[in-house]
Amino acid sequence: MAGSSIGTLFRITTWGETHGEGLGVVVDGCPAGLSISQEEIQQFLNRRKPGQSKYTTPRKEDDQVEILSGVFEGKTTGTPISMAVYNKNQKSKDYSQIKDIYRPGHADYTYDAKYGIRDYRGGGRSSGRETIGRVAAGAVASKLLAEVGISITAYAKEIGGIAADAEKFHMEEMFQNPFYMPDKEAAARVQEYADQMMKEKDSMGGIIECVVEGLKPGIGDPVFEKLDAGLAKAILSIGAVKGFEIGDGFAAASSNGSANNDAYICRDGDFIKKTNHSGGVLGGISDGSPLVFRAAVKPTPSIAKVQTTAGKDGEEIELSVKGRHDPMIVPRAVVVVESMAAITIADSLLMNMSATMDSVKKIYE
Repeated sequence: MAGSSIGTLFRITTWGETHGEGLGVVVDGCPAGLSISQEEIQQFLNRRKPGQSKYTTPRKEDDQVEILSGVFEGKTTGTPISMAVYNKNQKSKDYSQIKDIYRPGHADYTYDAKYGIRDYRGGGRSSGRETIGRVAAGAVASKLLAEVGISITAYAKEIGGIAADAEKFHMEEMFQNPFYMPDKEAAARVQEYADQMMKEKDSMGGIIECVVEGLKPGIGDPVFEKLDAGLAKAILSIGAVKGFEIGDGFAAASSNGSANNDAYICRDGDFIKKTNHSGGVLGGISDGSPLVFRAAVKPTPSIAKVQTTAGKDGEEIELSVKGRHDPMIVPRAVVVVESMAAITIADSLLMNMSATMDSVKKIYE
């Protein structure tokens, strides 16, 4: 299977299946001398691990990470960083009923069409559990970015059509509710709706917003290596994500030039924008404003509500998916979006070091 790697200089490769022995990642290209600990990586993984509330899958996994290589005495060595998380609570028998059935909303049929074989135990590589490696790598990338003053914050902007009010944002609130939503009142409404959906054996989707601050102008390359294009690829590679927009996004299509353009002003020799409709990227290159993008996350496809589908034999059947599944993907996907943003920006940052001769000379002075 190709396509398990992303990045040019800061490059990651994830491996493993949801019901296999374990999952993990190899991070190649991280500079030597970055202070990183197993505890720091674990903090990221704790934000996506299952069983945190009744609104996530009840599968009990500690998701304890082990650093196998690339870190010595608390610092990266410049060699590949390999990290693993071992599965301990698989219940593969839960999936025996769908061995020869194509579940609605899943990659069962497409995997069979492509490979002629699939791991039906939870979806194998198409499971959301594959994101463990992304999050572990994202912890490393985020630490690298923090060293140069870049921070990334993602949160649930909307779940089940219930949106957080920007006027009521309190970022600390996102850690006080099970939805990672920075609006207490909106989170309460989501909880009520989620309880209703769970009673109906159904699921819900939502929107994750991500803000990158401290990113200087000049990061990213025009044409095929645009910063926003790289982010779009990275975010859309997350299994449940079905849409990506940056800045005003699709709303820009119904705007006009005079409203959508961001006017510049010069203060103390620095050019800044009065507004940020562009979302922090122009011509594929960062413009120094906060980088703001959103990801649309589909409802969890594994639901207990009866659906119609077909099996390999072509017979139509009614299916109620058994097993342990999230009634919504958004809360646990927040840190995944944050991690993929960090991985993409870290890679762009390192590539930018060779953009000019002055930059090259600074390295070798």
